Amino acid sequence: MHGAWSGTALLVAGMLAMAAGMAWAANDDLGNGFRHHGVATPVSNHRGTVATVDGNGNNVVLVWLYDHRGCYALLEIQASTGAAREIPVPFPPGGDCPFASILSTKNKFYTHFNSHFTEYDPVQGEFTFFSPTAPQMAMGMTEDDTGVIWSATYPSSGVVSFNPETREFKDYGHVYAQNWAQYQRSVAADDAGWLYFGVGNTASQIIVFDPATGTATPVVPEEKRIIGTGVVQRDVNGKVYGQSGGLWYELYQGQAKAIDPPAITPKPIITDSQSLFHRAFPDGKVLQTCDLTERVLEVSDPATGEVARFTFDYTSEGAHIMGMSAASDGTVCGGTAFPMRFFSYNPTTSEWIHRDAYGQWNAVVTQGDLFFVGGYGGGFLLEWDPGKPWIPTVKGNPECNPRYLTECTPAIHRPHDLLAHPDGKTIVLAGTPGYGYTGGGLLFWDRETQSATLVEHTALIPEHSTTSLVALPGGKLLGGTTTTAGTGGEVKAAEAVLYILDIATRTIDWQEAVLPGVQNYPDMFLAPNGLVYGVADSIRFFVFDPVKRQIVHEAPLRETLGSTAGQQQSRVFVAGPDQALYMLFVKGIVQVDCATHALTLIGESPVPIGPGGTYLDGRIYFGSGSHVYSFTLPK
Repeated sequence: MHGAWSGTALLVAGMLAMAAGMAWAANDDLGNGFRHHGVATPVSNHRGTVATVDGNGNNVVLVWLYDHRGCYALLEIQASTGAAREIPVPFPPGGDCPFASILSTKNKFYTHFNSHFTEYDPVQGEFTFFSPTAPQMAMGMTEDDTGVIWSATYPSSGVVSFNPETREFKDYGHVYAQNWAQYQRSVAADDAGWLYFGVGNTASQIIVFDPATGTATPVVPEEKRIIGTGVVQRDVNGKVYGQSGGLWYELYQGQAKAIDPPAITPKPIITDSQSLFHRAFPDGKVLQTCDLTERVLEVSDPATGEVARFTFDYTSEGAHIMGMSAASDGTVCGGTAFPMRFFSYNPTTSEWIHRDAYGQWNAVVTQGDLFFVGGYGGGFLLEWDPGKPWIPTVKGNPECNPRYLTECTPAIHRPHDLLAHPDGKTIVLAGTPGYGYTGGGLLFWDRETQSATLVEHTALIPEHSTTSLVALPGGKLLGGTTTTAGTGGEVKAAEAVLYILDIATRTIDWQEAVLPGVQNYPDMFLAPNGLVYGVADSIRFFVFDPVKRQIVHEAPLRETLGSTAGQQQSRVFVAGPDQALYMLFVKGIVQVDCATHALTLIGESPVPIGPGGTYLDGRIYFGSGSHVYSFTLPK
């Protein structure tokens, strides 16, 4: 084929282009009160980019394309013209995507995700191999001295190998068990054919893997393991060197020897995480830019100093929506990932604004005229004034808008809730901790003093993280926890709890596992009647009396309304006009009768409801995948 367009690729690309074109900007009446407003961020994210050559010797750029559906295609761009084509991934992406890939010495491009290993040949211009594997995706990949490609996979240290010459594929299954999800960010093989990989993040480890027997042997003594990850590196001398928590090892022929920190000369291997960006073409030209947002390609020629600039195009269904809230300027705003972008939708004019965002806007809320953001990674807090010009955020620059305020990793790394306290001056951030940690804290931001106070989980509910917050009268907070640990962390608590905290002293007044067996309280809301309405594990509805500190009503949801909607910030409850209260379920909009606690489905959604929800001018806005929708409340 030598890079020619296939009929299938043309047909799929054309269908996607039509669908994406219709979806990007819309204000369509879907009936029954629902409207579709378009895609929040109509671009895809790269999950590995390499410069290489095709079958005609032309420089090409290969890009794994990722949108809210997962990694749906490989984009091939001609580096001398910008002409681009998409080759659909030969298996369902399933919402998954590459976390590692490798360009081999034989000019084949490999990755491993959604429990499938795959090979793309730029010379033939097509996928030339793929196979299902044990779950799930490679966190690290390498090529050994015989040309065999290896990958080690999250979450249970699966190992696979593929020999490009013999076409032999081996799936060794999961080789190292832990009670937490494992990351294998570095993989290396010595010149004797043994494989080694680092493991993190709850307790660092280095694994020696014997391809002959399929057995895995841990290197780091249990008492020496730390929060973090083991790292391995292949040296040009044929050996592999490993490091974990300050301990160094020489790894060779399946043996591990403790050593002092070595001087390493890494063997060149074109591999990395999802951030892989290999710039060097074989003829010496350099890939300067491959921008999927602006659709711009730049290639420099060191011999002449010239930079060639081209535009290209591709199809996308857009990035998935994270947080979303009404802003003081009458727009609906939020963030997406991946890429990390800001969006603003004006219902009056149907105008969309898209901008680069500082990090991933997990949790958003409005207090007065200002819009606050709790972001991943780092557990950062931003303050945005919609009434002033946008000045891209730079940490440490107070003139920016949004303005960077603070961050609190590892106590909070992935925000799940952001409370705008009714006192008009306090913002409270909550969420899960850094990679490998268990137990998340609370961050209090005082707008008057411009100061932050961080309370660690050990002073709250040890080994828990807070996922929902409600301001109670008398200077108290009601919090709902999750037992979920930070990414790759170990769950240590048996069940989630509700707690009451005194804001002035930052101390716990009361805590209880009010609903036995629950693992997460994703959202709660204080109604005008003084009762708190909440959901547990997204399938149990409850009403809590904060004065009596007891559940006064409970109802299962699975058999009637199904699961409540959600995202990393679950905005299930939406306050409407005239003290009305609504809930977002995957299947539709539900009204809460605060007198009887009855739940009534008032609008069955034409799409599954995901992130949301926010009220603005008679409508509830929510997300589904990458799209923004709304529902008109009955009068």
